[in-house]
Amino acid sequence: MKFVIGRGSDTSGGPVGHLGSYRALDGSFGAALGLDLDGPHAMLVVGKRGYGKSFTLGVIAEELARSDGVAPVIVDPMGVFASLTATVTGRPCDDESDTTDRHTDRDPVPATVLERPAVTPAALDPQSWCALVGLSTESGAGSLLWRAAQRASTLEKMRLTIDAADAPAADKRVATNHLDLADSWGVFDADGIDADDLSGPEVTVVDVSGLDAAPMNAVVRGIAESLYRARIDGTIDRLPWLMIDEAHTFFSGVAQPALETILTRGRAPGVSLVSATQRPSAVPAVGISQSDVIISHRLTSQADLQALEAAQPTYMNASLTDRMPERPGEVVVIDDATETIHAAQVRLRDTPHGGDSPRASEVSTDSPR
Repeated sequence: MKFVIGRGSDTSGGPVGHLGSYRALDGSFGAALGLDLDGPHAMLVVGKRGYGKSFTLGVIAEELARSDGVAPVIVDPMGVFASLTATVTGRPCDDESDTTDRHTDRDPVPATVLERPAVTPAALDPQSWCALVGLSTESGAGSLLWRAAQRASTLEKMRLTIDAADAPAADKRVATNHLDLADSWGVFDADGIDADDLSGPEVTVVDVSGLDAAPMNAVVRGIAESLYRARIDGTIDRLPWLMIDEAHTFFSGVAQPALETILTRGRAPGVSLVSATQRPSAVPAVGISQSDVIISHRLTSQADLQALEAAQPTYMNASLTDRMPERPGEVVVIDDATETIHAAQVRLRDTPHGGDSPRASEVSTDSPR
């Protein structure tokens, strides 16, 4: 490979993923373009609907699943990444500089899918519990819930702790009602997933597509906090890569503080975050400014373009709008680690892409109207 995003021209320093190929002005493919998977990164993948944002996230997941020393986890709010477990078949090479067989089979993608994810109540810190159910930490009920989360590791023990507290009955009733609300979501379990469950070499697909926004955010906050804490405490060895599709859903919910912690402090313990969204304008400024790699598919919304251009680096000699890709799969990569800009074509997926939209023309004409 000619260049490795996030690292530079050194292709020998640890695992490298194959992101795609350089894209010439005439649309032809150039040399292969790599992606650094050795050190921790904060990446942002953006693009309007249908131009390859989720596809690119799947490519990164495939590469991570085949790399040593990492623990990839992908949050799937649309139910499209279960296809990572499909059998890998031969595919035409998308890099004209590659001299290998254009239909060479690749290694399978080690992947597992969690279809009904639940996290342990202890995965969230006490303050997170108050934010999760909408209680102020300074209120009587919020204080009760805080103390219960500190002392108990299951929802039932948290209820008992609240019930036994020397506090006004009204405060205990409010705290219990809010705890019951969280329980009704079905995403908390004493035997739920924790950092150990997510620290294997395969990519773990956390399918939250059947959940509403609040429980979906609860799962992501629990996962993000537990992975970060596990690396701080040294209880897992592999470096976690947390990949999140439709990231604006979580940056606008109770998962936001945990994600911002990884963005701003994840480098030291070795926790990476890859956020993908078609609405970069809905991502907090820190989500863009703290990203050392931005992969942009086509955007046309003025608000989304302004959000990216507000963080445009000084070494970019033309506006992002002027360099905006035109076709699906084409990207502009802003690599702040090496202060370089790259026009590229993302490689083809080895596993089927589950994010394609259905078409009426695909329905049999024999089907009932």
